[in-house]
Amino acid sequence: MNAIEFKPLAHNDIEITLQMMSDFYAIDNYPIDLEVSIKLITDFINQPHLGKGWLIIYEGKTVGYCMLTFVFSFEYKGLIAFLDELYLSEAARGKGIGKVALSFIKSESHKLSLKLIYLEVENHNENAQKLYLASDFTIHSRQIMKHKVQ
Repeated sequence: MNAIEFKPLAHNDIEITLQMMSDFYAIDNYPIDLEVSIKLITDFINQPHLGKGWLIIYEGKTVGYCMLTFVFSFEYKGLIAFLDELYLSEAARGKGIGKVALSFIKSESHKLSLKLIYLEVENHNENAQKLYLASDFTIHSRQIMKHKVQ
């Protein structure tokens, strides 16, 4: 397999990240506000305590991105992360890049002294579910619940 690189997200990557984020959200018809997303990506880059992000480079081309967001947990005795975004362009899927990306994320998690990584996956996205299960993620026995603060 050709070399896959992971480039830490920087300010000059906002435009390409925003385009991929738009493509990612379109898959499941999630709404996206481009102005808000630009601000969020900028804040994320400017405040490293929020998490870490990387562009995924394959054969010299940017083919995806991943974002780990941080949360402090008493239960898990320290910093945990939410794999909030992992996207590969359609052309990059099925080449083993996702598996390499998850291995990279797990390696970075050790360097960051994270205790746990959570993620969400759509019920219909069987390929992603298989990828995560094959990469030693497990189905959590608890249900994730949410409350949207107005």
